[in-house]
Amino acid sequence: MVEWITKINGMVNGIVWGPIGLALLFCTGLWMTLRTGGFQFRRVGHWMRHTIGAVFTNKEVTAHTSKEDMAISQFQSMCTALAGTIGTGNIVGVATAIVSGGPGAIFWMWVMAILGMMTSFSENVLGVYYRRKNEKGEWSGGAMYYLTDGLGAKKGCKTLGKVLAVLFACFCILASFGIGNMSQINSIAGNMNAAFHTPYLVTGVALMVVTALIVLGGLKRVAAVTEKLVPLMALFYIVGAVVIVVLHAGNIPAAFRAIFRGAFNLQAAGGGTLGYGISQSLTWGFKRGAFSNEAGLGSAVMVNSSANVKEPVQQGMWGVFEIFADTIVVCTITALVILTTGVVDIESGSVLAGVQDNALVGQAFTAAFGSFGPKFIAISLLFFAYSTVLGWSHYGTKAVEYLFGQKGTRVYKVIFVGMVVVGATMKLGLAWDLSDTFNGLMMIPNLLAVLALSGTVVQITKNYLDRKVNGKDIPPMWSVFAEYQKAEEAEAAEEAKQAREAEALAELEILGGHAVNE
Repeated sequence: MVEWITKINGMVNGIVWGPIGLALLFCTGLWMTLRTGGFQFRRVGHWMRHTIGAVFTNKEVTAHTSKEDMAISQFQSMCTALAGTIGTGNIVGVATAIVSGGPGAIFWMWVMAILGMMTSFSENVLGVYYRRKNEKGEWSGGAMYYLTDGLGAKKGCKTLGKVLAVLFACFCILASFGIGNMSQINSIAGNMNAAFHTPYLVTGVALMVVTALIVLGGLKRVAAVTEKLVPLMALFYIVGAVVIVVLHAGNIPAAFRAIFRGAFNLQAAGGGTLGYGISQSLTWGFKRGAFSNEAGLGSAVMVNSSANVKEPVQQGMWGVFEIFADTIVVCTITALVILTTGVVDIESGSVLAGVQDNALVGQAFTAAFGSFGPKFIAISLLFFAYSTVLGWSHYGTKAVEYLFGQKGTRVYKVIFVGMVVVGATMKLGLAWDLSDTFNGLMMIPNLLAVLALSGTVVQITKNYLDRKVNGKDIPPMWSVFAEYQKAEEAEAAEEAKQAREAEALAELEILGGHAVNE
């Protein structure tokens, strides 16, 4: 039975994470890049200014919503989305890409990330545009909804949209227990045992208690934790990694030469033939890039749709930044740590004897920090992997809500918490492989929806740019549902009125001050 399941899973995995699935992922990113006029390039200053730049200049981006408002802030949605994507793929995944595809795989990770920015942008735009409120007043959005109400609204596609939405939700739930929970917890437990000799069961029970306190409290509690945890963990890892790279700064030019030379196979990876080396470099770069940032899987959309934002494009730009931060920043730094510290042959990309790919980054940190190196990696993986668990708890919750309603989410959360101990104490093996397949299966219906609704994404983006950049006085495109559109417009009008009144009051105070001085 196990052999039969393994064989079937291998065949399906070979499709979703093989040439067919990766080609679909690549072409979707390329198509959305072309259709939006290279938004991630031409509007780089705009999306940087209105995402990470706005964190320091606009209080509305980070301000928490009231108890009555079930939405979360833009910053919280970004942190929760990054919590789900920044994980073991940023450390172990990068090492695997280099081992299997040579240093050139990093270049193809960058390519997949650059195109994936527009896939993520499109997902988030559609997520906000087609979202709806549940019985608790929370925003519910994601591929399930734009498959049902977007693709399903097209002539002759109602049943197709519904079936694909149900399949997506089922795949998401299954993936949330595997790649979003047990596999991450298993990685944490293994590393904590190796670095600090902490028993697996102790790690499992401790994380189960913490997970219960956070996840059972709902999205607002998850978001309150991730907005503190994600910046902390990113800063902790980046500072440590940058210190290593700076200590080996003389090797940085050679590292970049190896990346570009390997990408175009001026030297074949692993000593293979020229064509084989190109294939390996490109394939592993694409696979690990997609695994790392999850652009195209439709997962992060479910939390980005919960933000207290009116503009779909605004949340789309956060999607662009999330891919930039995950792959262009964190994965690149990990690659430089590996390539500058001498744990691989920088010319061929082959690993030095006695070092496995899952221990490659730890070996690099050990070379720089001595015995503290493995402990640093264990702590980093604790943060990275556990944040992924928190992010995926919300993804699974929303998928269950779509299928079974609010009552089903309570049962799901209890099971999700219980699986933490299971993940810490068992050998996963096939479970990891299955969850990886379910993760990839989410991608197929999601990308079909993005491609089918690409015209809608273009219309919404053009509407936004016409209003915000070109100064045109035209009605906004905020929601496909008239009731939400009208409610958002009324709220925006009230906010504008309050802003005008506050401005007028400030002017009166200034004039009053001048009169007193005179």
